[in-house]
Amino acid sequence: MEAMLGDEAEAFLRAYREPRAYGLRLNGRKLDDIRIPRERLRERFRLEPVPWCPDGFYYAPETRPGPHPYHMAGLYYIQEPSAMLPAELLDVRPGEIVLDLAAAPGGKATQIAARLDGRGLIVANEVNPVRARALVENIERMGLANAVVLNEHPGRLAMRFPAFFDAVLLDAPCSGEGMFRKNPDAVRHWSEAVVRHCAALQADILDEAAKMVRPGGRLVYSTCTFNREENEETIARFLERRPDFELRRSLRLWPHRERGEGHFAALLVRRRDAHAIYSDAGTGRPAGARPARGRGGGFSRAPDPQAFARFRSFAQEALPGFSPEEDLPEGGPLVSGGQLFWLPDGGGRLGPHLLDGLRAIRPGLCLGELPRTGFVPSHALALRVRASSARHILDFAADAPEVAAYLRGETLTADASLTGWVLMAVDGLPLGWGKAVDGRINNRLPKGLRRP
Repeated sequence: MEAMLGDEAEAFLRAYREPRAYGLRLNGRKLDDIRIPRERLRERFRLEPVPWCPDGFYYAPETRPGPHPYHMAGLYYIQEPSAMLPAELLDVRPGEIVLDLAAAPGGKATQIAARLDGRGLIVANEVNPVRARALVENIERMGLANAVVLNEHPGRLAMRFPAFFDAVLLDAPCSGEGMFRKNPDAVRHWSEAVVRHCAALQADILDEAAKMVRPGGRLVYSTCTFNREENEETIARFLERRPDFELRRSLRLWPHRERGEGHFAALLVRRRDAHAIYSDAGTGRPAGARPARGRGGGFSRAPDPQAFARFRSFAQEALPGFSPEEDLPEGGPLVSGGQLFWLPDGGGRLGPHLLDGLRAIRPGLCLGELPRTGFVPSHALALRVRASSARHILDFAADAPEVAAYLRGETLTADASLTGWVLMAVDGLPLGWGKAVDGRINNRLPKGLRRP
């Protein structure tokens, strides 16, 4: 570090003896719906702006926003402040098709989705199946409809989506030097051999990421480590291999200069005159390539002609203020594994055939399950809709005992005249479903989300 920082090395090391910063990003869509003043929210968590992220704020750790019901309702995403930099550098614009190649647990993917403002599409991929499930949970908690989650190897995606995306983010696996203050295990696992291993892995993944950027598109490479081998040197070697890319900007955040743990990010742009592999018409695959087989599901747009009609019937009864034409992004219904999804197509660029054979663990917004008769709404749908769209809503203050009871999975009492699906909410923000019958609300919060 002395070679990199010179006279600042002492200040850098001293920063590791000081308390770390804590951050969160507010969810603009949910912020519009909450029925408490924004100033009261800022006071509740003692929020202070993060300079490089308009939606980012530092919070006082003793205010504990994680256990608060607002977190379960998707009002904010708890994220280390430095980690907010790469998605901002990507400069996503509404309507674009964007890939987050190593997306779990979802901080940057949900940040990208916020920049899309409901238009376009975010494809969030995670190669680790366990982490991919956490990614799905966070995307659903934030109420996103224009997101697809994949659990695939980057090489398989590069074969399926050559020169496809307007922007790609690769927050690469790294040696984690920027996490030493936050995570003591990162110190114990660090070694020069780990740095060399990470640099080799990063080069491989970066090459696959580059294949998926359209000419004129953008690629951001980032790490949460400090050494040059995994950062500037990785970028320099990449540019030697790929002269069709140009480095537009690189940034570092240091813990002794900024309130954050540290990050590196580089913005690369693919030349508009770059030679690209174009897809066969209508397949999205490189010329001559065969579709991936043996894994993933077979998808088709609502093979059961009654599937979406059953959802409409449910919505007319339980969500009279919800309109698929107005409240869902461009796309269409898709049935997989007994569930009905809404697949966002990014303006017609992504169809079900492009997911066939891939492990698409969330092919869009899950609307609900399709039993033999009727329709069972999903938790993801509850967090997507606005409370005002529901016919029946039970809305409580954040400190109400009913909120705590609901989050524990308990049955609540209700007026005997209330029947059917009920949207449970906290200060105007949906928390999940309940089913009213015989003077009680049967709790439909997924068991994996219930609190002890």
